[in-house]
Amino acid sequence: MKTLITKASLLFSLSVVLFSCGGKAEKKEAATETVESKLTIEKPQLTFGFIKLTDMAPLAIAKEKGFFEDEGLFVSVEAQSNWKNILDRVIDGQLDGAHMLAGQPIAAGAGFGRQAELVTPFSMDLNGNAITVSNDVWSKMKPNVPVDSDGKPIHPIKADALKPVITQYKNSGKPFKMGMVFPVSTHNYEIRYWLAAAGINPGMYTADNVQGQIDADVLLSVTPPPQMPATLEAGTIYGYCVGEPWNQQAVFKGIGVPVVTNYDIWKNNPEKVFVMTKKFVEENPNTAIAVTKALIRAGKWLDEPSNRVEAVKILSMSQYVGADEAVLANSMTGTFEFEKGDKRDLPDFNVFYKYNATYPFYSDGIWFLTQMRRWGQIPEAKPAAWYEETIKDIYRPDIWKKAADILVKEGHMPVADVPNTDGYKPVTTDFIDGTKYDAKDPIGYINSFKIGNKDI
Repeated sequence: MKTLITKASLLFSLSVVLFSCGGKAEKKEAATETVESKLTIEKPQLTFGFIKLTDMAPLAIAKEKGFFEDEGLFVSVEAQSNWKNILDRVIDGQLDGAHMLAGQPIAAGAGFGRQAELVTPFSMDLNGNAITVSNDVWSKMKPNVPVDSDGKPIHPIKADALKPVITQYKNSGKPFKMGMVFPVSTHNYEIRYWLAAAGINPGMYTADNVQGQIDADVLLSVTPPPQMPATLEAGTIYGYCVGEPWNQQAVFKGIGVPVVTNYDIWKNNPEKVFVMTKKFVEENPNTAIAVTKALIRAGKWLDEPSNRVEAVKILSMSQYVGADEAVLANSMTGTFEFEKGDKRDLPDFNVFYKYNATYPFYSDGIWFLTQMRRWGQIPEAKPAAWYEETIKDIYRPDIWKKAADILVKEGHMPVADVPNTDGYKPVTTDFIDGTKYDAKDPIGYINSFKIGNKDI
């Protein structure tokens, strides 16, 4: 009886409040209807894929913090076995979108590998990768690395220190083998860039050699990210380039040493992107904007330093990355461990929002195209205009801009965080070898390298 009276009292009180605030409630409802009328969600139930890496974080956070739900989206986020699988499932419509390697949608539109019309409205992060070598390789590299007054290695470590080690392995009859995660991955281009900057040929692709090992001083092969530490430990490869937590895992297991991060190979480089098919975006334009809104909010949340500890807890959950919190925290909380015990401050190792990290810049996409051409994945020379035309079909800052403008109006994003840009970043020399990159002169950039294809 007491319970019934309590419930009745509550219902009566609530009705009085609603009646007395009727005017305000109606205004709020009208305002909500105005916002919803702008974004009528065509497909509220969605399934997105990801690979178990820390840079899938915006997807996990958008789901766990309710940012998808705020947009009227009901999202399932599912781990996938490898990058080929994730690409195929998006193209075939089994996934509505996915966390992908930046090179995947670009290769699909540029003629390398499986062809499809894919679009990128959101860049998931900057930096986040490293190159790790086995303990044996490190012991041979270390004498070639300059040290500071405390005897600690001076970073960044260039591949010059690795060059005599490769020669030593080859002279003893061992081809020098390293791993990367996929032929069009950032990791492949980063490890190639690092090696080539020291005069080490990472190999060329041709129509007859899709392994990219023509004239190679180092044999690069594909290994899925979670398998990297075990493959290194087994001696199948002597080093690898991968995202976190798989470099820090090698440190924790005592089987390898990260020697350089991709922040030092290309400062604030783009890493993963969020991808949907062009068909999905054309059929569900408001849904695409709503997804982008939620992901931008997730990136912003992630880059609040006070949120990183909670982010680590979320990512450690088995349905996401599933690695130990201590391993994830090693890079996600602003530090990075090289040799065991040599933990250094690296606040920008994982960037999800700062420096316009979420904006899909054409210049970022064009860099990947130049590397595909440099190493022969694009087999024939292309005119400069082709690079811009190709990337504008894939990178969609227009979708990002619509999402950001709404977030500004809603108070979720300061207007100062919307870049005033033509889609191109300024010319930069922020590479480990200091080479100048001007995205508006892709041919000149390709021709500036000693190793790789040259175009007229």
